[in-house]
Amino acid sequence: MVRVAKRETKAQQGARKCLSQVPEEQVFWCHDGRVLRDVRELGEALMTMSDETFAYHSNPEKKDFSNWVRDVIGDDVLARRLGLAINKVEAANAVASRIAALNKKLA
Repeated sequence: MVRVAKRETKAQQGARKCLSQVPEEQVFWCHDGRVLRDVRELGEALMTMSDETFAYHSNPEKKDFSNWVRDVIGDDVLARRLGLAINKVEAANAVASRIAALNKKLA
């Protein structure tokens, strides 16, 4: 019996891209020294980073997390949510929710 490989939909391809690790030259360097390579690592970092580190990267003048997610990872939906997050808990919840939604597309 020959199995035919199922082609991924555009939604699945997009989800896989958003969950993938970025090239080494595009990693996110946190103010606290951590290096983030994908949205999963971003979510984990947000749960444990200090409020000061979050405020350094996300404030009215700077939206580092949102910009990285939009410009490097290519996820406009998550970038918008991160841009609106007022604290690290909201940001971590946005990342966790988005990861769950992307994983559903791949199931």
